[in-house]
Amino acid sequence: MAWSQLYQRRDLVTGFFIYGVGDAVASVLSDSFSLQRLFGMALIGALMYGLEIPHYFHWVAKKTQPLNRAKAAMARTLFAMLYFNPLWVARHLAIIGLLNGERLPPSLFLIALQSFLSAMPLTVFANMLIQNAVPLKNRFIASALFSCFMAIYYPLAALWWGG
Repeated sequence: MAWSQLYQRRDLVTGFFIYGVGDAVASVLSDSFSLQRLFGMALIGALMYGLEIPHYFHWVAKKTQPLNRAKAAMARTLFAMLYFNPLWVARHLAIIGLLNGERLPPSLFLIALQSFLSAMPLTVFANMLIQNAVPLKNRFIASALFSCFMAIYYPLAALWWGG
């Protein structure tokens, strides 16, 4: 598959800047800012999240297209929550830890689970809006902006929950 078929320039730029900036704010708030982390998270946002999230959202739209409006809305929200699950949060926190040069805590998944569950009321509502009120072509940008907010929340929550 050609590079241009995998990535859209817009998704690369969106992932690079929004994930980079969101994590930079989080790192400043948690007193762990470093240029290595800034550029690492920006590259992860572009090359990993900029690939997988837009492709997943397109897959979700395709899978839910035959459903009636109400069922499709519920299914899109559920699919988003299934994707952004505690394992996704744990992976995100692990990437941050590795970029900081830290040893990953044995309780990383428990920290991610607690962070995920504590944010669930907000994330269900936000994902419902993103998946059902935002046009498909703008969902990655909307999700990345929400993730920017959550990128600030999750590291702080990791500190709160004992990370």
